[in-house]
Amino acid sequence: MFDSAVRIGFLHAAALSPEQRAAHEWCTAVAPVVERVSLPEVASGSIDLDRYDALWWHRDAALEEPEIGAAADAIHEYVERGGGLLLSLRALSAVPELGVDSIAPDATGVEEAEVPTGYLLKSLYADHTAFDEFDGLRVPTCEPGREAPYARYETVLPDRGEPLAGAIRGEEDGFHRLPLVSWTVGEGSVLGAGSALAFDDPADGEPATNRSRLVGSLLAVLARGDHVGTPEPRSSEGLSAMRERLADDPLRPRYHLTPPANWLNDPNGLIEWNDRYHVFYQYNPGGPMHGTIHWGHAVSDDLVHWEDEPVALSPSPDGPDRDGCWSGCAIDDGGTPTLLYTGGRGRSQLPCRATTSDPGLRTWEKDPNNPIIPEPPADLEVIASDHWEAEFRDHCVWHENGRWQQLIGAGIDGEGGAVLRYTGETLSDWEYAGPLLVGDWEGAGGMWECPELLDLGETRLLHVSNYEDVIYFLGSVEDGRFEAEKRALLDHGDLYAPQSLFGDDRYLLWGWLLETRDERTQWEAGWSGTLSIPRELFAEDGELRQRPAPELEALRRSHARHVDLDVADEERKFDVRGRSLELRATLHSDAEEAGIGVFESPDDVERTPIRLTDEELIVDRETSSLDESAASDPRRMAIDDLERPLELRAFLDGSTLELFVNERRCLSTRVYPTRPDSDGLSAYARGGSAVFEEFEIWELGSAWEAGE
Repeated sequence: MFDSAVRIGFLHAAALSPEQRAAHEWCTAVAPVVERVSLPEVASGSIDLDRYDALWWHRDAALEEPEIGAAADAIHEYVERGGGLLLSLRALSAVPELGVDSIAPDATGVEEAEVPTGYLLKSLYADHTAFDEFDGLRVPTCEPGREAPYARYETVLPDRGEPLAGAIRGEEDGFHRLPLVSWTVGEGSVLGAGSALAFDDPADGEPATNRSRLVGSLLAVLARGDHVGTPEPRSSEGLSAMRERLADDPLRPRYHLTPPANWLNDPNGLIEWNDRYHVFYQYNPGGPMHGTIHWGHAVSDDLVHWEDEPVALSPSPDGPDRDGCWSGCAIDDGGTPTLLYTGGRGRSQLPCRATTSDPGLRTWEKDPNNPIIPEPPADLEVIASDHWEAEFRDHCVWHENGRWQQLIGAGIDGEGGAVLRYTGETLSDWEYAGPLLVGDWEGAGGMWECPELLDLGETRLLHVSNYEDVIYFLGSVEDGRFEAEKRALLDHGDLYAPQSLFGDDRYLLWGWLLETRDERTQWEAGWSGTLSIPRELFAEDGELRQRPAPELEALRRSHARHVDLDVADEERKFDVRGRSLELRATLHSDAEEAGIGVFESPDDVERTPIRLTDEELIVDRETSSLDESAASDPRRMAIDDLERPLELRAFLDGSTLELFVNERRCLSTRVYPTRPDSDGLSAYARGGSAVFEEFEIWELGSAWEAGE
């Protein structure tokens, strides 16, 4: 565990508590040299910290204001020069005083559990030498029945640190309880381990053994100068390093826009600026779970190849967005890029504004007067929920008739989901102008998120997300109200919260393709969520049309083409295999059912049929995956009113499947084949004959350098 010459400095403020004494005795028994170092000694300058390979401050009591004092600068300088520092239990709360991080753990106290507690390692770093002693991600380190002090991040995240683990309590996974954090400070490292480490405990079972292994390993890597985690985890370099670590996961999409690691949901702030496409998205740096939302950022010159940019927006500890920078949009305000987004704090969510003069849109300055709308409309009964005192969020902004126009998603108690309209002379002064549309029919949903209004020329398109589906309306705006002439679903699968970018006289839309496997599996994967491929939206003959952006053709690699492929009561296997494919087929069929099998193993144990009948298209997920946590229910889409032959385009990518039929209907979903050989393709027909007039297959390349 330790090299023979390692020297550990055991920090303490005053007389050792029983817990500190037990920790010191343990360390003395396992490390070559351990010396007690008092903070007053450090403050006086009477001790040379450079004689130690690592410092350890283990504290079970709450910090008192004068304890660190002048010692803070000396400890910070020691780490900057290349030293290592371990802060355990309540000592983790000292990171602001020590100059390690501006944000302290928000959850501190003492807890008693009736089950073993410990750490839930992030898979992203589970192969680091600090965790070599453990076979899995779940590491119990504290016996049940103890009063154990703790300090951890729960509703906030460190500003510069990288969470390395969540918490466990028995079989319960605490994805949002983050007690193990890594920081890079100058040339050195700081590790914080804020819970489930009780040394004043006679127990000698598995938790006690794991505790000793974990703390010993953390001290050993600090003494060696190894860094655990990714330095500067919110920088381009740090994010790219995370992406590289996950590049070999066969379920990770290669040409879709994905998070480098951790969590992604709604696309936000889509804008073309200085001839580059910018896509922001909801991002949680803490792990692959929803919460503590920041704005991730990716940029492209061609809509095909993407680069990770630094995290663009982070919650401000004292601001109205303390608990999350939620969804919003980007606007060109006379040459000034501007973001309008929803800030969350406590039970309030309100509109906020940020601007930048950075041509790369990397750094943003928040309006000191945020929130720019102080409350929802007073004359409306905006619905409340367990989380929010008023469901009032998500923004669509444009300039029309000499004024700025803004839409905000909401729900009206007793009526249904609603799109609320505001107008203003500037992007910081707004007046409520009434509801644009209210969903007062059965099935409309009680809350409408992510509203967006687009002008498609011959008609206007309004779409909203109601927790289950994305509903779109075609029609017009008359006297500030939307007059809907047509209502339908934008996508018949698992696409949610879409947003569009207008450029080159067209609209491009991205949506969030949410995961359909359980939270534990997402944690084990290290990432969650992906965006759809960009779609062109347009209207033709009173109908909404959607088609893949033609720029995606630049991803095409090898190509296979079959003409007049006739299958009758049979299945025809293709020679082409792969998990990153584009398929294009023109189908004539008099069969009861025809279709395409994708993600097939040679023995068909894993297989996802795309089934086509006269009435509907069905993505049958019953045999898609051997992973029991993956959803197996079918996704269905009516096609009985579409012209024949059917023109089908399919995009397969890791665990995503996006289907376009006649440019009229779309169905996007997720499947999770587990076997490495589940990459086959087939065409089939049952109860008659089907002719694929043309069937083309392309292997597609990666949108990310790390995936090439």
